[in-house]
Amino acid sequence: MDGVANFSGKEEILKLISNNNVRILNLCHVPEDGRLKTLSFSIANRDRVNEILDFGERVDGSSLFSFVEPGKSDIYIVPGTDRAFVDPFSTLPAINIMCDYLGENGKPLDIAPKSVLARAEEQLSSSAHITLKALAELEFYIIAKQQTEVLFPAWSDKNYHESAPFAKFQDLRNEVLATLDLVGIPTKYAHGEVGLAYDKNDTLMEQHEIEFKPQNLTKMAETLAISKWVIRNVCSRHGVSVSFIPKIDLNHAGTGMHIHVCGLKNGNNIFSNPDGTLSLEALKIIGGLLKFAPSLAAFGNPTPVSYLRFVARKESPMHICWSARNRLALVRIPLWWSFKKTSKNAESCRETFEYRAPDAFANAYLLFAGLTVAAGYGLKNSKESLKLAEDLHIEAAENEGKNLEVLPRSCSEAAENLERDRHYYEADGVFPKRLIDETVRKLRVFEDKNIWKELSSNPEKIEKTIMEYIHYG
Repeated sequence: MDGVANFSGKEEILKLISNNNVRILNLCHVPEDGRLKTLSFSIANRDRVNEILDFGERVDGSSLFSFVEPGKSDIYIVPGTDRAFVDPFSTLPAINIMCDYLGENGKPLDIAPKSVLARAEEQLSSSAHITLKALAELEFYIIAKQQTEVLFPAWSDKNYHESAPFAKFQDLRNEVLATLDLVGIPTKYAHGEVGLAYDKNDTLMEQHEIEFKPQNLTKMAETLAISKWVIRNVCSRHGVSVSFIPKIDLNHAGTGMHIHVCGLKNGNNIFSNPDGTLSLEALKIIGGLLKFAPSLAAFGNPTPVSYLRFVARKESPMHICWSARNRLALVRIPLWWSFKKTSKNAESCRETFEYRAPDAFANAYLLFAGLTVAAGYGLKNSKESLKLAEDLHIEAAENEGKNLEVLPRSCSEAAENLERDRHYYEADGVFPKRLIDETVRKLRVFEDKNIWKELSSNPEKIEKTIMEYIHYG
């Protein structure tokens, strides 16, 4: 199929279908588990296409959301004709259209992750007149059985920015970049990440990262779901596997999904002062994130294996604190371009801070909604949040000999924290009560409170736990 792969508007979609002999129309959507789902239609005639674009279709909500009752489970998925792209993997000419969930009243489904995020963003905008943009660092391991002698073997955990021939999957990663461009996803860059390992069966596990251009939170959440779908399909084409698992081996680098955030007011980035220092608004939001960090784990680290990543000496956060540069801090201020004049407008977002706890198993819509609630709290309760930012600045805390609170160490602990903080998330109707109830329930079902003690002396159980979640999310 020729033409632009990313397009919008019903008439443009109809024209593209007609001009390119499109055979299949896919309605794509992202439910509770955060993974892209597909409902496919054979396009027989224009009337049928119009019907699909106008009405969408009924689906079984109880199979998409664990908190939808089977006895009343019908929901609608409705195309958003501004979010469509050519399917680069289909054997027949096909287009994919991203959809929204509607309840039986025709309004956005209140428990749908995107609806939760929309309410969170609206609340922040109306209360503080601030919107957030974000970019994510999506890390993953490409996994392949080595059939022949490995030429140019690389060193374990020394893969950062490595080049071919020591990096084995550079061409595959570049194909992912080019495919993301085809489906309309703007990327910042891609590179080899630190992790590299061979297991006892001579299987190579090579870590990579793709970083995206800043977008509004809803668009970035959608970007992550589509991007994981693209990465998996490209790897499948080449006969290799891929995993976004937070910890693929206890002895090797973990896989996070660091989130860079900037705040906009009247189209300008408000995180930096004219002299290049961190603004009061940024400090307030950082304070809010630090306060909410124990309960944000419920959305950012949703599986037992998520907590295997939080270990010392692997550049993963362990303590609730922030720093200007330190990669062990929960919130980090990356190096800004202070020596060079940069634009302060919404397209720039060069001045950010980085939230380093989440992993790619998170449902990004719910994670971003939680981050937005935390930011709003910090802005509204400035005295408390500024004091937290002052007390939990890692250099200041070290100088004063303070003991820093550690991040949750299990799903069980994250559930306890969410139960404690639930009134913040449920305020103003942002997070529905039943969504919080179900999140707490699912986390408690893992019964992983003593996961480190149970796994540390049982290598077979470690391997079994990791393999259970290798393709989660």
